[in-house]
Amino acid sequence: MKHMKKASTCRKAVALMTAVSAITVSAALSPPKLVLRPLTPGDIGTAYNLPAATETAAGLGTLGVGSPVYLEVEVDKTIARSNIVSVTWALATANMPFASHASLTDSPLGANVPIWEQTDRIYYQVAGRSFLRPDVAGPYTILATVITATNGIPNATNNLSKTITAATYMGVNTCALCHSGGEVAPNHYTTWKTTKHASLFTHGINGDSGDYSSSSLPFHTIGYNPNTNAVNGGFDDVAQQVGWTFPTVLSPTNWAYMQSAYPALANLANVQCEDCHGPGSQHAYGLGNTSFISKSELSDNCSQCHDAPGRYTQGTEWHGSLHAISPREGSGQMVYGAANWMCVGCHTSGGFGDRMDNLGSTAAYATNTAYSSIGCALCHEPHGDTSPANNPHMVRSMDAVTMPGGVVITNAGSGTVCLNCHRARNDGCYVALTNYPLGKAVWFGGTSSMSQHHCEGDMIEGINAFTYGKTIPSAPHRTAVANLCVGCHMQDVAPDDPAYLQAGGHTMKMRYNVVSTNGTTVVTNLVDKVDVCIKCHGPMDSFNLVTQDYNGDGIVEGVQTEVKHLMDKLTTLMPSSTYRADGNYVADGVVKATVSTKTNWPAKFLMAAYNFNLVRVDGSLGVHNAPFAVGILKASIADLSGDANNDGLPDWWQMQYFGSVTNRLAAPNAAPAGDGVPNWLKYYSGLNPLTSGVPMSGGYVYGPSLVNPAGTNAVSIYTAAEVSFNTQVGTSYQIQSISALGQDWQDVGGSIAGTGGEIRYLSQTREPSQKFFRVVHTP
Repeated sequence: MKHMKKASTCRKAVALMTAVSAITVSAALSPPKLVLRPLTPGDIGTAYNLPAATETAAGLGTLGVGSPVYLEVEVDKTIARSNIVSVTWALATANMPFASHASLTDSPLGANVPIWEQTDRIYYQVAGRSFLRPDVAGPYTILATVITATNGIPNATNNLSKTITAATYMGVNTCALCHSGGEVAPNHYTTWKTTKHASLFTHGINGDSGDYSSSSLPFHTIGYNPNTNAVNGGFDDVAQQVGWTFPTVLSPTNWAYMQSAYPALANLANVQCEDCHGPGSQHAYGLGNTSFISKSELSDNCSQCHDAPGRYTQGTEWHGSLHAISPREGSGQMVYGAANWMCVGCHTSGGFGDRMDNLGSTAAYATNTAYSSIGCALCHEPHGDTSPANNPHMVRSMDAVTMPGGVVITNAGSGTVCLNCHRARNDGCYVALTNYPLGKAVWFGGTSSMSQHHCEGDMIEGINAFTYGKTIPSAPHRTAVANLCVGCHMQDVAPDDPAYLQAGGHTMKMRYNVVSTNGTTVVTNLVDKVDVCIKCHGPMDSFNLVTQDYNGDGIVEGVQTEVKHLMDKLTTLMPSSTYRADGNYVADGVVKATVSTKTNWPAKFLMAAYNFNLVRVDGSLGVHNAPFAVGILKASIADLSGDANNDGLPDWWQMQYFGSVTNRLAAPNAAPAGDGVPNWLKYYSGLNPLTSGVPMSGGYVYGPSLVNPAGTNAVSIYTAAEVSFNTQVGTSYQIQSISALGQDWQDVGGSIAGTGGEIRYLSQTREPSQKFFRVVHTP
């Protein structure tokens, strides 16, 4: 049994805050189902006020003899409670183990305990619950009949059944007989040995983990359940048989002593196969019969340990994430429509796992359309890999990922797994431009349109957009943020932070709710979690950071506001979606929230629509990569605005600043501000060409030189970093720098005595590495 951990009251807030407004429930009824309801330490704690002695359950179809089985029938949520006529339960006595006296009883779970899966809470409601405690090893078949009515008249009877297997625990040595190599079964033992799971108990009793006590045994061994009914060969049972007690002193020899003095008990220690797959006696005695062992792609397995707020919060955080309410439209168990196999590679844990195991083979995951939310097993390889030093969290796909258009990303760290799904669903923008007008596939076999879908990876990497032959700059996030997406979206949040369990961690969220009361009115405000941004960008309280006038209206607004203005401007230069058989679409001057393309649109509009949708669907409004988002929007605006003299700069921009496209100061390589920075770079950087200077972002230098992308500029223009700071007399100052976040800061030059005025330091940046600067002072 894995329980006895007190859950935080924050768990209730996580359950309540989950966003479901974007999901529409179909009029077609969801089919009723019989479910083995998991129960986690977080459930048992203050979340649902269950008695402290309540036993947890993994929701697996294979479980220890004497372990609890929480059963529930779930029916469509749109059925009125008054129309659920009855739910009756029974055990199929002809399919019970010999000498079993097990029976169904009332469930200890009350109405305040909701359905486990967040997505099921959207579509389903609990019609009835029951409870079973199998007392003999073997199979048990549970039968449930649910009758619903329309207008008070019973008209639907559904007979449901589920078979479970009760078994005893064997320990990892038995599993290794088949799963350690050879042709009998997959070799999961070897890779499991490299994971932290394989040594949690070992390091604990050896004193490597600091404060370690017997309270961790339910989490770090298999089959631990002190309930007197649960005698099934678990760790607690064998410990009692051999007389082992938890050591009073944690020392480096404890594990070795257990292995020699209590080998049968050591065989059941650490987190191992049967923790996740259920006890294996029937599977082993059945010569590997897979009907007698469980494989779950849901989050319930991991949550037996990782949903215990106060110490292990990963499962609790995940419950509040959008991953937990992934849509069903891509699976065979969805609410309406036919199964869409093209979606399961990202929208279900099982489909993604098959896709990662069979990269390049669509057929390998096309048939796995069983629904499962985007849970733990999608991002984490449950059996680990062979490089724990480089991948301590068992994250899938750490080496590289091929993005649309063939760009290979190799430096995203654990964020690599994110890029496998958070990217455009096509083979690149130019393939889409070729195929879409012809009605050919543009993404995973679908014709769709020139729109995008979860293209955050493309945006942050600055790829897969129409650049019109120009070099569009990118922000340093893709190189400066360790582990890319993970570095920001999984920021640490302290327990006393109002964002605790609402942002960061496995919620993946960058915003959280703050609830206040205005008189008698409850007000909920969404707050940006900017702590991780402040580390590089300095003081800020919003993602809408004020930087520069990107859209050229003379007003410097927040970056998100500026990007939104550019998006609005671009849509005014595009036609509406109204069909025209002649294909002569023209701009209508109207601001549009979305852009819906037609196959007979001219290429210039399709290209602009693609860029617009890339920025729109990314959703960050420039936060992920402001220079790139601004650059492709401005490039599209320039293309639709016209470039009569074909010099690469839009006529409107040259007219705005120089009065004429023929003015020699308006030439792409001219530098009218006298700073050596050409007009083409000022335009694509969103700068006024008549104002001297090139902006830096947070002290980061974008590159060693600025060179005309056309290759016509024979002179390289090298950038420099200027650090300026105000000083006080009597205080000493030291400039320091690093080339990557996480390094130790190094002094630049010697100590500088304060003068009471501003001090400036200029550092050349011709070396290829990036630089971050800071100034420390004494006192």
